[in-house]
Amino acid sequence: MDTVKIDKNATRMIAHRGLSGIEPENTNAAFIAAGNRSYFGIETDVHRTADGKFVVIHDDTTGRVCEEDLSVENSLFDELRALHIRGTNGEATRPELGIPTLKEYIASCKRYGKTAVLELKNEFSEEDIKAICDEIDEVQYSDGMIFISFCFENLVKLRALRPNATVQFLTGKYTPDLPEKLKEHGFGIDIYHRELNEENVKALRDAGIAINCWTVDEKADAERLIGLGADFITTDILE
Repeated sequence: MDTVKIDKNATRMIAHRGLSGIEPENTNAAFIAAGNRSYFGIETDVHRTADGKFVVIHDDTTGRVCEEDLSVENSLFDELRALHIRGTNGEATRPELGIPTLKEYIASCKRYGKTAVLELKNEFSEEDIKAICDEIDEVQYSDGMIFISFCFENLVKLRALRPNATVQFLTGKYTPDLPEKLKEHGFGIDIYHRELNEENVKALRDAGIAINCWTVDEKADAERLIGLGADFITTDILE
């Protein structure tokens, strides 16, 4: 199996949870697969463990992707690292794949020269956001980041700590107040792709808002969004 190639023009493609259409999502294998292809960026999700470590996994619990169902934020780091990830389509676990650390993900992005698109899951304290930034600094990749979150306050806290950080507000719905709200804070948008149309894109463009959209896996949808002028497309399989 391989990616589905499209004519991207100037739109930059982001591999959703790594190249999750081919490898198990949010694993080092998925990050490497994306790194070896033409993607602009690699997206993942970060959670804090009960003992203050940072791991990358999408859900609040492990049961969908692992053989055991644990609460990520209520489990110790060593408990989570002992789990094995299932293969794609729920097939048998792959013993070589575990839940990666934030640093492992950032290091993969740096190794392959890809922008790290990091979703801050749930609501983080200012202390946690500073700790995340510190880990990124330890890998020396603070200039290679885009931060995204459904929690607006996460992005406000991040910008207070890192005024020059690139951030995008994640949302499943477009509302008329968004362009001015985002302009006021200097945020981009990462929006569910079916919410974008000519009128909404024009309003965002007029406000100077960078446009990312998720999760686009059909070629026809991608072609429509490229035609509208989306800056980024987040995808499981298109390239």
